[in-house]
Amino acid sequence: MSSEIEVEETTDHPPAGTGNGEIAGGAAAEESLKNDVYTAAAYGDMEKLRNLVEFEGCSVTKPDDLGYRALQWAALNNRVAAAQYILERGADVNAVDLTGQTALHWSAVRGSVQVADLLLEEGARVNAADIYGYQTTHVAAQYGQTAFLYHIVTKWNADPDVPDNEGRSPLHWAAYKGFADSIRLLLFLDAHRGRQDKEGCTPLHWSAIRGNLEACTVLVQAGKKDDLMVTDNTGLTPAQLASDKNHRQVAFFLGNARKLFEKRYEGPFGRLSKLGLAPALLCVIFALLLTYINSVIMASNLPKLTAGSAFFAWMGVLFASSGLILFSRCSRKDPGFIKANRNDSKDTTDNEPLLKIDIPEPALLAGNWSQLCATCKIVRPLRAKHCSTCERCVEQFDHHCPWVSNCVGKKNKWDFVGFLVLEVFAMALTGVVALTRIVTDPLAPSSFGAWFQHVGNQHVGVLLFLVSDFSLFIGVAALTIMQISQVGRNITTNEMANMMRYNYLRGPEGRFRNPYDHGCKKNCSDFLINGYNEDIEIIESAPQSEGINMMPIPNNNNMSLNLNMQNGGVTSNHSHQTNGNGHGHGHGHGQGVGPGAGHVHSSGCSHGTHSKPKADSSVPLGLGLGLGRGSRSRGGL
Repeated sequence: MSSEIEVEETTDHPPAGTGNGEIAGGAAAEESLKNDVYTAAAYGDMEKLRNLVEFEGCSVTKPDDLGYRALQWAALNNRVAAAQYILERGADVNAVDLTGQTALHWSAVRGSVQVADLLLEEGARVNAADIYGYQTTHVAAQYGQTAFLYHIVTKWNADPDVPDNEGRSPLHWAAYKGFADSIRLLLFLDAHRGRQDKEGCTPLHWSAIRGNLEACTVLVQAGKKDDLMVTDNTGLTPAQLASDKNHRQVAFFLGNARKLFEKRYEGPFGRLSKLGLAPALLCVIFALLLTYINSVIMASNLPKLTAGSAFFAWMGVLFASSGLILFSRCSRKDPGFIKANRNDSKDTTDNEPLLKIDIPEPALLAGNWSQLCATCKIVRPLRAKHCSTCERCVEQFDHHCPWVSNCVGKKNKWDFVGFLVLEVFAMALTGVVALTRIVTDPLAPSSFGAWFQHVGNQHVGVLLFLVSDFSLFIGVAALTIMQISQVGRNITTNEMANMMRYNYLRGPEGRFRNPYDHGCKKNCSDFLINGYNEDIEIIESAPQSEGINMMPIPNNNNMSLNLNMQNGGVTSNHSHQTNGNGHGHGHGHGQGVGPGAGHVHSSGCSHGTHSKPKADSSVPLGLGLGLGRGSRSRGGL
């Protein structure tokens, strides 16, 4: 089976009119485009629009020769004033084009929130579907308009999990197109990640088919082992589909994820992984302490300690014992877990309405979609991260430490750093004491070779302790220095490892910048006094965003229109196109301009092995990109 959309070969169509009469040539076409209501609406030229309507008698209610309406063009480019004027002149807010798409569908293509609010206030149906079953949420997901999707679901109660005619939800489309932020939002809104379409494919299947590694990562992190084992109608899992399409990195990731799930939750290894390495580390420390006391301090074949030597010797024991107390606190303490709001969408039926919650979070309004946790169903703080081992989100997540069997975060980092510092001092002090004891042994020979042989015969315990102590000291000292350095800069291990991925760690010029670094003195004093650093940013002025750019309407003899947009694209012409992954498209509507044009919603789609996937080099055609697979390509298996 294959994921390619079958190519529908079509011939070029003659130039079409724009609603104001036939256009004879390129010059006439250009002149007409400059003087019709559709161009005026698209460009938001209110003066020209009023002149055309009020003085020249042009209608804003009639579609052009291609079936598209002035209100749709205004909605596409977020022209609120033009849309308001068109509605006041009698345009139907729910009028459809030849594909059944309304102006609200077109507003979703570029995320025109202001126009969408106007249309919905004027009575637009939020659940209106075109001839393919696409609602506004489908279109927003197809073009990665996460902010629009968030707005229309939370304010206007749009359904984020409604299936189209092929059984595909917005989550299927976001996964297929690789929009990770939209996937996070839809999962956060409790979209059913295990929904299978008419071909038996889940969202994970479609992201695997397209080789979208980030999309697969988000879905796997929010899912369970069962999601990796679901097969489509031809019996293939997501990993097998990725391998079939030669997406080796995705196939490796999915296969490795399944193995990790099995190791984590099955068999004795799974139970041990949950327990962690804390018991083993505790035994090692106790064994070293007992060896030190018996073989170094209390050894009968070594001279008796003086008062000064005994003080330093037992200080090492005190440091190690105090470190064990902090180790216990760090291991058992809440590292800063954030309360989850889980509701497994696997138990949600198609007829059961999803929980609609009001989430006017400032982080989401600012477009920080990475703060959405699809697993815990929360909007987490900026510096928090979801730990796949603890299965919880942790404030100021530093790292998950298997040696303490716990995460290191906001509430237990002080204990962790204190444990490291005390153990480093303990290892250094006990190592010096042990080495001094055997070097100053009066019974030892003077030559090095004889002395070493004497130590190996008479002081085996001391020698073993020194080797173990030195081996551990190197790693623990390096970790301690790194942690103290990070405390001085108020940055976490996770942030250091992902400094090029996290937007909040980049300055206006794209270079690394830590907005939480208030200077070494303040960072260290806050950490020592409070046990953690507050997430107080150093605010710097940022350049203002330009907003939504106008969608131009170029002209040529074929009246073809190429609309390239921010997150997804609209490209319509009369020649054969491909979307970069072997997906060929021809006209399904004879002729067309705009979001609904140029897309073939053919059932003849397959994910066979006849053609190799290609890199995404061009945007797909139309408002949506058909995912259907038909029986005509089944022979590919």
